[in-house]
Amino acid sequence: MSEAAKPKKEMLNYINVFRGLAILLIIAGHTMQIGAKGSLLNNISFEIFAGGTALFIFISGFLFQHLSYKFEYKDYMLKKWKNVIIPYIITSVPGIILCLTIPLIYKNPFDGLNPILQTGIFLTTGRVHNVPVWFIPMIIIFFILSYFLLFLEKKNILYKLLPILFLITIFIPRMDIEPEYVVNMDYLHKYLEYLKYILSSFCHFASMYVFGMYLSKYKEKIDSIYNQRWLYIILMLLTSCIDVFINNETDIVNGTVSKIFLTLIILGYLKHYDEKIKSMVKLNHWLDVTAKYSFGLFFVHWYFVFLFNYLFSVPRVLPIDSIKHLFTSLAVASGRYIFVFTFSFLTLFIIKYILTKLNVKNTRMITGV
Repeated sequence: MSEAAKPKKEMLNYINVFRGLAILLIIAGHTMQIGAKGSLLNNISFEIFAGGTALFIFISGFLFQHLSYKFEYKDYMLKKWKNVIIPYIITSVPGIILCLTIPLIYKNPFDGLNPILQTGIFLTTGRVHNVPVWFIPMIIIFFILSYFLLFLEKKNILYKLLPILFLITIFIPRMDIEPEYVVNMDYLHKYLEYLKYILSSFCHFASMYVFGMYLSKYKEKIDSIYNQRWLYIILMLLTSCIDVFINNETDIVNGTVSKIFLTLIILGYLKHYDEKIKSMVKLNHWLDVTAKYSFGLFFVHWYFVFLFNYLFSVPRVLPIDSIKHLFTSLAVASGRYIFVFTFSFLTLFIIKYILTKLNVKNTRMITGV
């Protein structure tokens, strides 16, 4: 069937809005952390604000299946190369420069290695030069497996695997990896640890990607989610409390299980109130713009997290030793959130404006917007 003959699917406003909300949560996860690391307050703040990646992966799976009617592996991989991998490489340049020029301040665990080898390590792991973009090497695995996933779907096998995938998410938590964790390893073992982080994240989040595909294929099920929303709200709160307790007692972090239910809750509400949201023109437009900028915001916001922390000499996780200090830290974290979102958005807007004036047709291939 030719590309021209294929019917074009409608744009799903509720998923677009969801995408905008997801990037807001991801930025919150990197700016709103409070409490001494390992403390109960820190575990609670982590549970509330972190874990937005799970929503992003769900949306990726949802949109992949939604657009699978026109899937051709070669064209699909070419588009991902242009619209994901190339902007990832371009927006990695500031982080790579920071890693090579101020390695101690930027916490580069590969300082001292050949710069070319360092660059290769940064791009294939993502976690070092631009902390959030470990997501890209991981999501590339899903891109590579795209044909296989659709094959399993057509054979009615894929969604039967969901219970197993959810068990993996529950019982195999994400690795926690920071530069200080690998400080005593040689370069090869450091690199292998970061690669292990990518692979373990792929296994951990596979359920969310496939679950997104499932609800995209059976969109009628979303309506019933809203009808059962209170059950999912209770389950989200319950699993959040369990995760905080386990994290506090064992230092094992999951955070994704509660986000499964949060995903269902948000999706159910957005689908149910879709027409109402559309009628709120200014709000819907703002969320639409945020959604369109979401990938670009994902690529660049960490640089502004680093800039804020460096300029104002504040740690990534704001410690608290009193009630008064609690409100101060919340104010600083909120200010950091506003700073990071505002300057990330303005930077992307200005770059996009300049590129447009230079008649660059596909600005997304440069900044993700």
